[in-house]
Amino acid sequence: MLNQGSQLKQGSAIDRYFKISERGSNYSREIRGGFATFFAMSYIVVLNPLILSGTDSSGNSLGFTAVAATTAFVAGILTILMGAWAKHPFAVATGLGVNAFVAVTVASHPGLTWPDMMGLVVLSGLTMLILVLTGFRTAVFKAVPESLKTAIVVGIGLFIALIGLVNAGFVRRIPDAAGTTVPLGLGVDGKLLGWPTLVFVVGLILTIALVVRKVRGAILIGIVASTALAAILEFTLHIGPSFDGKNVNPRGWSLVAPKFSEWGAPTCP
Repeated sequence: MLNQGSQLKQGSAIDRYFKISERGSNYSREIRGGFATFFAMSYIVVLNPLILSGTDSSGNSLGFTAVAATTAFVAGILTILMGAWAKHPFAVATGLGVNAFVAVTVASHPGLTWPDMMGLVVLSGLTMLILVLTGFRTAVFKAVPESLKTAIVVGIGLFIALIGLVNAGFVRRIPDAAGTTVPLGLGVDGKLLGWPTLVFVVGLILTIALVVRKVRGAILIGIVASTALAAILEFTLHIGPSFDGKNVNPRGWSLVAPKFSEWGAPTCP
């Protein structure tokens, strides 16, 4: 009976449409993977508006809420299309690279406004679409050496890791005369301080231990446990953000303060 029920489940319309069994997967694995992917990628909803928070040549800004909502909306639509139409279990969202290039390099060009820069992004997307449809992008991708492909992936991974280290308080910017974003130093005056750093260490060790022991949903468990610990610490100790618009708190939360009000969304510094 169990085998028969399993076969019926595998032969369902959903299973046939998404080819879940054909790919050697099952419903529970897909659900766990979806949750883990969501929590691992959701940082971009906050990080993207932070990167694009600067002003243009006219002194105008895009607005944190508008950019965050747009980032979430686009990611949701594209991910649904990737699954429902392309039938691939891939999540699609804003990538780190173009946004930083626009905010740092393009925005520094005199005379350019945010509408101008967003127009350039649209043209870039249309150009990429043409390259994909004509097959030229695939040809270029195959022509790139494997070592360069690996280097690109490693570079993006290190960039994301650096963001995590900064948010955890492991790495902080050392002010310099030129006012650049470098150099970076360890913690506060060479010391690791603050509860956010402890949450990072606990979450990292827990996740590594679960992965080594091959626990299902290890990454998801680590993320949820770290988030719960951060929320409890903020609720009991009132740590606060690292910068609230007026005061600097070197031991505070760097990116998002896990402060909940009537089960609402986390407040951003």
